[in-house]
Amino acid sequence: MVTRTELVSRDTARDSADATRVAVSTVIFTVRRTASGRAAVALPVVRRTRDPYDGLWALPGGWLDVTESLDAAASRTLAETTGLAPSYLEQLYAFGAVDRSPTRVVSIVYWALLRADEVEAADALENVTWFDADALPRLAFDHNEIVEYALWRLRNKVGYSRIAHGLLADEFTLADLREVYEAILGRRLDPANFRRQVENSGTLLPTERFRTGSHRPARLYRYNQDVELADRGPLASDDEPR
Repeated sequence: MVTRTELVSRDTARDSADATRVAVSTVIFTVRRTASGRAAVALPVVRRTRDPYDGLWALPGGWLDVTESLDAAASRTLAETTGLAPSYLEQLYAFGAVDRSPTRVVSIVYWALLRADEVEAADALENVTWFDADALPRLAFDHNEIVEYALWRLRNKVGYSRIAHGLLADEFTLADLREVYEAILGRRLDPANFRRQVENSGTLLPTERFRTGSHRPARLYRYNQDVELADRGPLASDDEPR
């Protein structure tokens, strides 16, 4: 027999579930040069202008509208908060710890990759700044934990996919590509071994153009668009026909 206390407890839990809100946030990675000239993975964050955590930096995001898909919400909130439109956007994980926010909030987190020529839109906004991914300040909510998880995923994925190409311009040298890998992995790679591996991968197409400068000319390559940057599995995105 169900007691009155149990019924009240169930009603309270149901009311709490009804109050749960869904947010969408995005971790945006790019490769930028530090003051010392070293290439490093960096990401933009947005300063909060209201409680909770008024004044702290946070990942760009916003509330999910009942009329839109998750992918559409991720693209919309990015455009509204940073002015950015990444060419690569993928769902990362759902974060829903009970105490992650003063109210019950589940965040669907995406991660995105930006080429160097795509970051200018965010640079013009006063409430957006960039930090090296390994030197973040304290962020609002559990956003430091989210960035740590996204970095772990990026560093794992670069080992078995071609995801690094999403951080490069349409044409690049092998030194450019190696520098992106080194920035993601946080270690130096042997140039000769790296060249041999990527040239045998089938993902690069040499062009007839060269980059000239103080060193000998370096051939420019482009990414083979017939090869996916990463295997997203059998599920289509929210905005693709099924």
